[in-house]
Amino acid sequence: MKTLILYLLPRYLRFDKTQPFISITALLAFLGVGVGVMVLCVAMAIMNGMAKEFERKLFVMNYPLSIYATTYEGVTDEILQSLKTQYPQFLFSPYLRYQAVGKIGNMMNASMVFGVDMEAESRINAVVREAFESADSSDFNDAHPQDSRSPQEKIQDFMSKEFSILVGKGFKENFLLESGDKLDLFFTQLEPSGFGYTPISKRFSIAGFFSSGLRAYDEAYIYTNLSALQKIRRLQVGIYDGIHVYTPNPMQDIHTLNAFLEKNFPLQTGVEGWWQQNGNFFSAIELEKRALFIVLMLIIVMASLNIISSLLMVVMNRRKEIALLLSLGASKAEIKKVFFWVGNTIGLSGIIFGVILTGIAIYILQTFPIITLPADVYGSSKLPLELSLVDFILTIIGAIVIVCLSSYYPAKKASSIDTLQVLRNE
Repeated sequence: MKTLILYLLPRYLRFDKTQPFISITALLAFLGVGVGVMVLCVAMAIMNGMAKEFERKLFVMNYPLSIYATTYEGVTDEILQSLKTQYPQFLFSPYLRYQAVGKIGNMMNASMVFGVDMEAESRINAVVREAFESADSSDFNDAHPQDSRSPQEKIQDFMSKEFSILVGKGFKENFLLESGDKLDLFFTQLEPSGFGYTPISKRFSIAGFFSSGLRAYDEAYIYTNLSALQKIRRLQVGIYDGIHVYTPNPMQDIHTLNAFLEKNFPLQTGVEGWWQQNGNFFSAIELEKRALFIVLMLIIVMASLNIISSLLMVVMNRRKEIALLLSLGASKAEIKKVFFWVGNTIGLSGIIFGVILTGIAIYILQTFPIITLPADVYGSSKLPLELSLVDFILTIIGAIVIVCLSSYYPAKKASSIDTLQVLRNE
């Protein structure tokens, strides 16, 4: 059986000068499958790359885990110290937050002000840490135009000035700010005055700027010292809105933290992971990715129709040969396998060609700036590409299944030829 297949396979795949359209159809099927595999793999790589890029940005700004208060009392310092003792391998940063409106002249901007222990925050927040490590020292402190201080010294200087703030580059561009400028912040809490109630306001000194890569965060987030927000909100020392937690395995450690808090501080706190805070966003990306996979797989389905038409034309053109083979002792199963592998050879070689095209396309897109993105929207001007092994394997398996199904019907038609009728008429 194998000898017959190996003998007939190159014969039926050879270019037929008498019937060139059959060979052209097979070539189109080969190219269609290859291009379909390439387009699908590149599209999946772009979708994965964009999702990973957003995930990286959101991971930084939303923290791996966040412990929040479930009562009006807030998260106490007792809880913080217990966590530090129980989990010394984790990094903790307590925080307060307050909504405010920034005002310079006639310009205003809504913001979320975070009061943090800047030393602890810089250990778990790469964006804040990079702001203090920035080589652009003139951006950080105008009092040190040739600033050679270490990042730790800059952090200590920030903490020594209670009403210092760290603002985003987007905020800086909106207000045309420089380091050392003053920024008035109006908070949502009201206090009585001679003519009614007015919002609490405080003038802060801008100590530096951070850049998260996402303009929405850079325009809205402001960092200051814990003590500053404690005074503005009139809170006791040791009371926080929550605690940011860094751990390399947040999806596993969230259960450990939750069990500890439920056992020792029931009904006082809860734990939330960064993926839960942005669950709808990533669900939408995953749904879009699945829809795109199905739609682009139709390209391979359309290409496989050429395999069907090509094989059917070969079967019709070789009816006499098939009848002779059957009359000489070849079984229907052998004939079916011959034409099944003719179609598979066209389709599988197209899949291999598509994999080669995928490698070339991804290399070109990663090496040359053919496609650039607006950095203020996507956080990066370079097109992110990351083809996951799962998507690649699913693409190849899906293409193989489609090719095999496309080859089966013509092969079955070839094996069902009536030998007596064909030999009588031809």
